[in-house]
Amino acid sequence: MLIDRSKPISIFVLFFSMAGFLLAQDPAIQRLNESPRHHEWVKVTHDGHTVQAFLVFPQVSGKVPAILLIHENRGLSDWVRSMADQVAEAGYIAIAPDLLSGMGPGGGKTSDFPDLNAARDAIYQLPQEQVTADLDAVADYVKHHSAGNGELMVAGFCWGGSQTFRYATHRQDLSAAFVFYGTAPESQEALQSIPCPVYGFYGGNDARVSSTIPDTRTRMQQAGKTYEPVVYDGAGHGFMRSGETAEPGDPNRQAREAAWARWMQLLEHR
Repeated sequence: MLIDRSKPISIFVLFFSMAGFLLAQDPAIQRLNESPRHHEWVKVTHDGHTVQAFLVFPQVSGKVPAILLIHENRGLSDWVRSMADQVAEAGYIAIAPDLLSGMGPGGGKTSDFPDLNAARDAIYQLPQEQVTADLDAVADYVKHHSAGNGELMVAGFCWGGSQTFRYATHRQDLSAAFVFYGTAPESQEALQSIPCPVYGFYGGNDARVSSTIPDTRTRMQQAGKTYEPVVYDGAGHGFMRSGETAEPGDPNRQAREAAWARWMQLLEHR
């Protein structure tokens, strides 16, 4: 007599496939799935344009500052959303706008692009005026949220790091700007309008960006502004992201841990 074992085998294979998926799950997605904090998507509309933003609240009893997070050149990824959750875990309201809102296929956002290359291409096609207007709209939204105390800071990574430096030349109510491997605007006049300290975080093996630090330091001094860069030896570009999954002892992981500790200390003692 022949026994049909197809169903038990299928169930067996499915079980172990799912187990493998869970074990290999992206740490960013795992954090988001397991976070006890309140996450929500908000739509902020200005001038007929809608920006979708990922908003995370800390588990605290009082009103707290807000931090505007500007994503990398790959758009609003799961990793950036996980960073928002980590910032909220540290006690701050975190909001991360998707600056590709309305720019994706069918008027979608980052997650609607077919791949990262397409998202990158779209990022570099964004008009700077639109980026500024979107950031202003989201900043106004979170600054006046009932859970906040009215204090606003900005932080960004890669493309978002450069946008953070640039945004600090525009937004006059910022109390601090945290630039992760981003470059400064070329305009000296723009630097003179920065209202807050700018703290930089750079990789030693990221010469394209870190080579600009000496000139930026000189120009910020000439403008009478506070600029405090730190370079992490051996780390490459994007170490805040790659360092999360790097092996212990990897320079990117060491840089990520040191940069996070510094960031939290700066926030605590600002």
